[in-house]
Amino acid sequence: MTTDAPRRLRVLAAMSGGVDSAVAAARAAEAGHDVTGVHLALSENPKSFRTGARGCCTIEDSHDARRAADVIGIPFYVWDLAERFREDVVEDFFAEYEAGRTPNPCLRCNEKIKFAALLDKALALGFDAVCTGHYATVVEHPDGSRELHRASDMAKDQSYVLGVLDDKQLAHAMFPLGDTLTTKAEIREEAARRGLFVAKKPDSHDICFIADGDTQAFLAKRLGTAEGDIVDESGAKLGTHEGAYGFTIGQRKGLRIGTPAPDGKPRYVLDISPVDNTVTVGPAEALDVTALTAVRPRWCGAAPTGPGTYTAQLRAHGGETEVTAELVDGELHVTFTEPVRGVAPGQAIVLYDGTRVVGSATIATTDRARAVA
Repeated sequence: MTTDAPRRLRVLAAMSGGVDSAVAAARAAEAGHDVTGVHLALSENPKSFRTGARGCCTIEDSHDARRAADVIGIPFYVWDLAERFREDVVEDFFAEYEAGRTPNPCLRCNEKIKFAALLDKALALGFDAVCTGHYATVVEHPDGSRELHRASDMAKDQSYVLGVLDDKQLAHAMFPLGDTLTTKAEIREEAARRGLFVAKKPDSHDICFIADGDTQAFLAKRLGTAEGDIVDESGAKLGTHEGAYGFTIGQRKGLRIGTPAPDGKPRYVLDISPVDNTVTVGPAEALDVTALTAVRPRWCGAAPTGPGTYTAQLRAHGGETEVTAELVDGELHVTFTEPVRGVAPGQAIVLYDGTRVVGSATIATTDRARAVA
C-alpha cells in the first residue's frame, strides 16, 4: 500500500506449496497483516496428477503449504475447488483444443479460480485481499484507483497471466514479490532464512493437471484418435496424424512427415482445421501475422477509447511487440508494426502502456502476410 500508515488487512494467502507463495505469505504477515493461508485442492483425484515437486495439485503440495504456514505462524485451510477447476479450466482446455484453438490454462485459472471463485469466497468471509506469489505490481493512486504493472524484475514478470483481472479483482489483489528486485536465488535464500523448507523445492512447470507433461496423450485419452491428413499449402498430402487437436500453430517438431520440403527447410504447422481434421504445414515465413481480431476483452481499468498505440505480449514468456489496437463493437482489432510468428487462435494477447497492463483478450482470427491455401 502507498499510505504512510497502511491499515492492517485481513489477507487470504493462496499457498500452492511452492517457494514463491510461501515467501509472499510470510512477507504479508511480516508487514503486519492478519494472514490466513489456504491451499486450493484442484484435483478430484490428486494421485492422478503428477507426483513429486513439479506441479501444484498434489497431496504433497498441500502438505508443503501447511508446513510453511506453520513456520510462518498463520492459520491454514484446504479449500476444495476441484469441481469448479474441472468445469472452468480443464473442460475449457479440452473444448479449445477440440475446436482447433490453443488455450492458456494458467491464465484461465487466474481468471476463473484464483481471482473469481477464491476471491468471491474470501470477500464473503470478510477478507480484504487475496495474496499470491505472482511477480507483478499493483499501484494504488490517491483517488483509490489501481493499476496493474509489470514486476520490477522483468526476468520474473508474470503480469501476462494476470491480464484478465478487472477493477474489482485488482482492488483486492496483493503481490508481495512484485516490487522487489530480487533474483529467484535470493527468494530461495529468504525462504531458507525464514525456515521454510520449500526453499529448495523446484518450481512447478508445464500444465499442472497433466500428469506427465504429455499434452497430446492427455488430449487423446479424452478426445480419442481420429486419423487425418497432413498437407502442404497446395493441398498435397504429406502424411497422416491421429488427431488435429494434437498440433499447435507454429509447431515444428513431431510432425512425422516422411517427404522433405523441396528447399530442404523445416516445415511448421500453419493451420489446424477441426472440421475436416486436416493439418496444413509450410515454411516459417508463412507464419507471419500482420493483424488479428480478439474477443472477450477484459480491462485492468477503463476500456480504451479510439485507436491507440501499445506494446503487446502474446505468450507467457514472450517479448513485446508494438501494435495499434482499437475496440470495435466489443472486439479488439490489433495491427502489428512488424509481422510476428506463431500466433494461434485461443491464445491471449495482453496490451501494455509502458509497464501498465491495459487489458487482455482471446485471439479469434489472424491475418497472414501470406495467405494459407
